[in-house]
Amino acid sequence: MQPELRRSPRIPFIAAAEIIEVDSEVHLTARTGDLSQGGCYLDMVNPLPQGTAVKVAIAHGDRTFGATAKVVYSQTPLGMGLEFREIDPTNQPTLGQWLAE
Repeated sequence: MQPELRRSPRIPFIAAAEIIEVDSEVHLTARTGDLSQGGCYLDMVNPLPQGTAVKVAIAHGDRTFGATAKVVYSQTPLGMGLEFREIDPTNQPTLGQWLAE
């Protein structure tokens, strides 16, 4: 068993997500599988390559969370892991509320 490398615990969290690849501005849709303070996992058949810079918007209920992120794990046809890079301070409470639910 490999040691846990994440900085914060993940929780199962299902929500709609929109991803924008920063360089090409390609828009993709996905579904979150889990969420943490530092990132999320997105279920998708055609994930972006590791190292890709993206903007992500996650919508759940009546709230939306947005951040810039980097693809840190990618496995076709399963999905990709994102590490949040910059979170707007106005989005931080939404993330905190989702993680507390």
